[in-house]
Amino acid sequence: MWFKNIFIFRLSADNSITPEKLNEKLALKPLLACSGLDKQSRGWVPCHSDKLVHSANKQILLALGVEQKLLPATIINRFAKERIADIEAQQGYKVGRKEAKEIKEAITEELLPRAFALQRTTYAWLDTVNGYLIIDAASSAKTEELLELLNKTLDDLPFKPLHTQISPVAAMTDWLAGNNAPAGFTIDRELELRATGESKATIRYANHALEGDEILKHIATGKRVTRLGMTWNDRISFVLTEQMQIKRLEFLDIIKEKSTALADNADEMFELDFTLMTGELAKMFTDLIEALGGEMVNSN
Repeated sequence: MWFKNIFIFRLSADNSITPEKLNEKLALKPLLACSGLDKQSRGWVPCHSDKLVHSANKQILLALGVEQKLLPATIINRFAKERIADIEAQQGYKVGRKEAKEIKEAITEELLPRAFALQRTTYAWLDTVNGYLIIDAASSAKTEELLELLNKTLDDLPFKPLHTQISPVAAMTDWLAGNNAPAGFTIDRELELRATGESKATIRYANHALEGDEILKHIATGKRVTRLGMTWNDRISFVLTEQMQIKRLEFLDIIKEKSTALADNADEMFELDFTLMTGELAKMFTDLIEALGGEMVNSN
């Protein structure tokens, strides 16, 4: 149980969520299989074993399940082309645009019930101690999927994006220009710079030393840092983005070795992994927010 890409949200200070209450709410909206002409189904699924909610040290884990029918456009177009050819051969006239569209829609309805369904899972973690909602997702679209259903499931869990006094772009550019990483962090060998003008010209560095004059020249000409590889306390490496997303999280061996050494079975391993992950990330968030000037409390 190690998150890889995360979006961070701020829970309201007066939220009253508990594992028991959350479990009751999630159970009312379970994932159901796609039926008939449904292209997609969303619902809550067990996050570990058969449990909809896993809780430890006031840290709560839950999981969104999405089942989606796989019906590629190439398949629909192939069947539509064959049917249109048959109609034209039998009727002796060329099928028009409107009729062709209706044929494709009819074929979609015919094929959907037989389409293969793929299921995926998106995890979320509620830190009720520090007031965070953290979603493990690589894209904003998957994050929005979970937030949308969470809003429908819970009417008393207000949350909002976490904003800091200094924007990640301004802070990262300053750290790199001054070769001065914030306390507790080091700068790694991954970077994205983007021009602020209409061109939006972008330069990316991977596995590349970032101390050279070349990068300083890019900053001097107006380019700003939009992604930066960093490591926190030699324990967690990641890439920070301009939207305050934390990507490519990697928990270094010194952390994972703890659970491997202490766990006797898979359940204990899961419990220890979750406890270690949430504990380490909560500390890292505190340091990162401080490095970004602190939280903008009254942000909307």
